Amino acid sequence: HAGHIHLLRQARRLGDLLIVALNGDASVRRLKGGGRPLLPATERAQVIAALDFVDAVTIFDEPTPGRLIARIRPDVLAKGDTVAPEDIVGHESVERHGGKVEVIPLLEGSTTVSEILARAIRDRKGGEKGSGGRRS
Repeated sequence: HAGHIHLLRQARRLGDLLIVALNGDASVRRLKGGGRPLLPATERAQVIAALDFVDAVTIFDEPTPGRLIARIRPDVLAKGDTVAPEDIVGHESVERHGGKVEVIPLLEGSTTVSEILARAIRDRKGGEKGSGGRRS
């Protein structure tokens, strides 16, 4: 969604290349619950890799990307501002080797996938109850 695109564009501006660490399917299920992810990790990775400002995409299924970050050793670790810098997984590893952690403000008014999904379910239920909602 637009919020993710904004975040990735801003992250790309912070360094020479952008590697996106993408939660694998098992990781998303642990975080978001049963019915998620909506698309498998391989498809999500293809979409992200198609963005011209993304240099590489990797998928992780561990509970956090901590080990991956320690292996990659990025100069900059970027995350949306829903988390304080000291709470970002991998910040210790990055700072230990002289890197920095950047918090990127989220796109104002952006809708999350969870909100889009909830709206679609609500609208669908409204349409099924004969409230005049359109179904496609």
